[in-house]
Amino acid sequence: MRIPRIFTTQQLTTSSSVILEKEAANHVSRVLRMTTGHQLELFNGDGYSYFGNIVSIERNQVSVEIVESRASDNESPLNIHLYQGVSRGDKMELTLQKGVELGVKQFTPLITERCGVKLDDKRWQKKHEHWQKVIESACEQCGRNSIPTLHPAIKLQAALEQLTSNSFFMHPDASNSFKSINADTKSELQLWVGPEGGFSDEEINWVETHGCKPVKLGPRVLRTETAALAAVAVMNSVWGDF
Repeated sequence: MRIPRIFTTQQLTTSSSVILEKEAANHVSRVLRMTTGHQLELFNGDGYSYFGNIVSIERNQVSVEIVESRASDNESPLNIHLYQGVSRGDKMELTLQKGVELGVKQFTPLITERCGVKLDDKRWQKKHEHWQKVIESACEQCGRNSIPTLHPAIKLQAALEQLTSNSFFMHPDASNSFKSINADTKSELQLWVGPEGGFSDEEINWVETHGCKPVKLGPRVLRTETAALAAVAVMNSVWGDF
């Protein structure tokens, strides 16, 4: 039986006990219906897995005694930073979730001309908190012990100041493929993907003017969530550990 993995923000050490946060405790006791004596795998983003046993369950409190820690080396060798145009509905969540599984190390949501999500600062903050939980849950599922960084949503023009010489954006009319590019894989690899409807002509001009290289994925036009995930998979295949 697979041992459930639970993310916690608390400090973890062997030969110690920890009380799980309310949401995690509810998942363990009410959803998984675990009881005292059952094993759990905990992680907090420090690169280790911590294995322990449930020693008590009282109301919404679950106490776990940690008995062993193990280092994990399942991170992608590539430092991929995905700049993703914010999409509507659950498409953005899908991109974040699967991006975590594929090894993306940083995410920056982009607010662009064709972005269909219009929020005030307070609602952007709530959206950020929700997306952070999506990332943490994806790490629980895929076995990553390092939590990818989620940067605040930023307008495209402001984000362009962060461009490096290792930056690529998806464009269906580009002549380059990832196989034809000699990238510096030891530094950050930036991948820029437009929202539904893509980048506008003006935005494409901005991106290219700042030195971002256009890249295409075959002869077909891909949806925004497909383009991002396919591109990350190709980058891992060409330069990474696939």
